[in-house]
Amino acid sequence: MTTTLRPSGPEERLPGGGRSRRFEIMVNGRPAGAVAVSAEPQAGGLTGLLSGLHVDAPDRRRGRGTVAVLAAEEVLRDWGCVRVEASVPAGAGAALGTAAALGYTEGARNMIKALPAEPPALPPGSRARPLGAADYPAWSAHARAGYADSLVGAGVPRAEAEAKAVRDHAVLLPDGPDTADTALLLLSHDGTDVGHLWVRLRNAALPHEPAWVYDVEVAEEHRGRGHGRTLMLLAERVCAEAGERELKLNVFATNTPAVRLYESLGYAVTAHHFSKRLL
Repeated sequence: MTTTLRPSGPEERLPGGGRSRRFEIMVNGRPAGAVAVSAEPQAGGLTGLLSGLHVDAPDRRRGRGTVAVLAAEEVLRDWGCVRVEASVPAGAGAALGTAAALGYTEGARNMIKALPAEPPALPPGSRARPLGAADYPAWSAHARAGYADSLVGAGVPRAEAEAKAVRDHAVLLPDGPDTADTALLLLSHDGTDVGHLWVRLRNAALPHEPAWVYDVEVAEEHRGRGHGRTLMLLAERVCAEAGERELKLNVFATNTPAVRLYESLGYAVTAHHFSKRLL
């Protein structure tokens, strides 16, 4: 049995110099599934993306998906990609196994929680206040640096990570602390600032997307005292007051304490995000 890829449409050029193409997975000349590849210029070089991988039921568990991924990687290498990313839905055991077998490393995962009808109370002594214009510049620089460091830890090249941190903050916070449908809060405990929270609420541009926790951090000298849990409870309160029913987040896979905290609060994984260097 020979497994190959056959283009199912013309190559498409993307804004900024990117490109994409869809392929059929062929087994001895007959269709057996599909996969799509795309490439996007980043500061560290072209980054590839694998998406839409599907193997028809009669051809599953025969290595078709593995061969298709390897063939798709070759396409990306020919395009000049130095790195490839792929996302796998939670519970897709075969795909998760393929990713691990082919040397992909999990960088992050998405998690979601259905919010309770009654918002949780904060512990005694804990208070929240909006992050104002005076605090914003220092907070923004710190948040971008921390985001870039986390991306590097997930396998993203430093130059690409720093560029992405600047770009994402500019897009998500166009008006700084006054950005609509956004909560930027500082948490204090017994009068001392201990951490911060950034939540994006549902808005007209993303009507079907639940609220997101974009950033949550406890200052290093105040960690290990339950303030991370308090910040997440604060996020639930903010969402409840805005009428939200679900709260979603992205957590870097190497941040084991955060993963354990979210699991203990009832968050469930929806997707795993992997990457691999193309040598």
